[in-house]
Amino acid sequence: MALRGAWQLQKLIVSFSDWGGSSRGIRSFMESYLPAFKEKNPQLEVVTELIRGQHPHLKGLYKNKSERVVCVKNMDPEEVLQYATRLRNSLGRKVVKLKTRHVTKHPSVQGTWTTDVKF
Repeated sequence: MALRGAWQLQKLIVSFSDWGGSSRGIRSFMESYLPAFKEKNPQLEVVTELIRGQHPHLKGLYKNKSERVVCVKNMDPEEVLQYATRLRNSLGRKVVKLKTRHVTKHPSVQGTWTTDVKF
């Protein structure tokens, strides 16, 4: 996703094994979908990495020096493409849990409204 007009994902590392069965989907992803993904995203540096004896994963490196790793073992090539697109679209920030259901700059002094108000 672009923040102020700049894509946040700088580098996508595709790690796979040429021998393992759990890497079957990512190997077919690299043959069929990865060239088109590279062509559609010229701002992104895509690197393939051979790691034998481990499950495949996608690693995204962002501009704010954070990284996200997604395990893609035993997935179809379409699912791997979906996860690569999600990594590209994310900002690289941590997920912040909200304390309340509503966020406001000026909270009510009297409290939140409920249906159990008794007059």
